[in-house]
Amino acid sequence: MKKSFAVLVGEYTALAFLLPASTFVGYGIGYLLDKAFGTRIFYLVFLVLGIVAGFVKLIQQVQRDTRNDNGS
Repeated sequence: MKKSFAVLVGEYTALAFLLPASTFVGYGIGYLLDKAFGTRIFYLVFLVLGIVAGFVKLIQQVQRDTRNDNGS
């Protein structure tokens, strides 16, 4: 079943918030770990992990929508 335009807009709008949110959360976790352990590397590691997590979710959504369009 093909999704309506409004549903697709809602899903991709949610992704537009998810990408910066996952980046910010990753950075925040790394920053707190750096403060706790007195290091300066965790923020960078978790920042990259947050960015990767956001893009993985984006790619999954695009693949799901592409698969639904081709399968119908």
